Amino acid sequence: MNKKGLSILMRTKMRPNNDPSKLSSFSPSLSNGINQMMTDPPRNQRSTDDSRSNFSASGNHYERNFDIVKDSMGLAISLNKTESLDVVLDDFSQGYFSLSNENRKKLVIVLAKEYDLDRIQVRELLKQYLGLELRSGDEGELSNVDDENMFSAFYRIERNLRQALKPTYNVLFERLNNYTGGLKFLSLLRADILSFLGEENIASLRALDSCLKEKLSTWLSPAVLELHQITWDDSASLLEKIVTYEAVHPISNLLDLKRRLGVGRRCFGYFHPAIPGEPLIFIEVALLKNVAQTIQEVLLDVPPIPEHEAACALFYSISSTQPGLAGINLGKFLIKRMITLVKRDMPQISTFATLSPIPGFMQWLLSKLASQSVIAEVDNMEQPTGGSGSAFQENLLEPDEERMLLNSAPETCAGKNGMEVMLNLLTSENYEWTSSAELLSALKPPLMRLCARYLLQEKKRGKALDSVANFHLQNGAMVERLNWMADRSERGLRQSGGIMVNYVYRVECIEQYAQSYFSAGHIHASSDIRHYIRAHKEPEETTIA
Repeated sequence: MNKKGLSILMRTKMRPNNDPSKLSSFSPSLSNGINQMMTDPPRNQRSTDDSRSNFSASGNHYERNFDIVKDSMGLAISLNKTESLDVVLDDFSQGYFSLSNENRKKLVIVLAKEYDLDRIQVRELLKQYLGLELRSGDEGELSNVDDENMFSAFYRIERNLRQALKPTYNVLFERLNNYTGGLKFLSLLRADILSFLGEENIASLRALDSCLKEKLSTWLSPAVLELHQITWDDSASLLEKIVTYEAVHPISNLLDLKRRLGVGRRCFGYFHPAIPGEPLIFIEVALLKNVAQTIQEVLLDVPPIPEHEAACALFYSISSTQPGLAGINLGKFLIKRMITLVKRDMPQISTFATLSPIPGFMQWLLSKLASQSVIAEVDNMEQPTGGSGSAFQENLLEPDEERMLLNSAPETCAGKNGMEVMLNLLTSENYEWTSSAELLSALKPPLMRLCARYLLQEKKRGKALDSVANFHLQNGAMVERLNWMADRSERGLRQSGGIMVNYVYRVECIEQYAQSYFSAGHIHASSDIRHYIRAHKEPEETTIA
């Protein structure tokens, strides 16, 4: 093994907060060897995730007194002496990460409530504003002097209102943004806020999060982000982060990593000068002759085609590295910049597409099957001699599909009707249905049709229910093709029954498609996709509040 490969392995193993599943993806012999050689890394080699561990002094871990950290935070907001500000901000940031999770939550709630805006002042200003008289044009001409006097009062109160509507914690955010390491701190702080909101939905915390998200969106605008092509020649520390943060298709070993960065492949990342050496988001691209239908075509160790023969740039993985940047759509800008760069360097490439997972499909389908089975059973009990049934009852299967499932199902997955059989099959242990050609043949028609329905018709607040679909559609893509058994991994089967989808970015239509989706929730899709649901009576779009 070369020096770089060993370094990447060692650095990956030394990350204390790594996902165990990612560590276990390396061979046991290599992992054991690394474990034997490992020592505590020097401070300058530690991952930024180490900043979440307790503050260390003289080798002993301790938690700072909560009130001291709270006072430090107050000083960071109120201090006027510029020359002392960095020292105070440094003290506060170290103190924050020394706290337990419980005390961090307590401190963040203090920040949200005690450093909120002054509503008494806002109400007083509003009273003053509403007390001003705005003369209408039909009351006669005003002199320039009267005009100025009348509007000067409006301008003054409006200016004071804008200032009063800014929460005091704005000062802390802005000061941290100008402090070395402060942007990373703010990202970690927001990750904590989102975690606390997941535990308890507190209105003041929501307002705090909204304010910080807006600030981060401004500070992370495309104008200040740097696009960098990541290659095997980059530092071991950067490549280690690619291994660690890959969220869609885990990198199995060093050969896999080298292949993803080699001939016929591209990896691009967005970087910010204030967080050097760490991509905020990165995208992996395969250069192919045609749009791939299975992830095996992309990830298997087969010789890539010569790059000059490529006609398609396929995005097969987009990973965000910062949980605190959730909801800030850096991927939209990354995709557009990447398309521009690839078209400039390889003008023969005419197709830009994805091979994407459908993470919410199986959860939605199993829930529908379970609920419909219960409804059908209740209806049969209430109307044993037949009848119209409940208004909520819906047979998710076509007659031919139900007949095939009932005829193909083994005794262990038998049921009273096709939906119950389908539910039993899809929830069977070890996905046994994937090993039977007969069951695969019986399940393919309903699964593909229901998947098309899920992507095109199931909505949440007027937008696609599936998170990955919503991401690509709001960025201007269209739904092009469903791919049967495209991902046979445990994750792929659990999330979507092995089905994957191609989204296509038609360069000339990106802005038009994004706008129609944003304004009206319109989903652009190929005729092949719509064919799955045209033959079936289309249910009304389901909207989830």
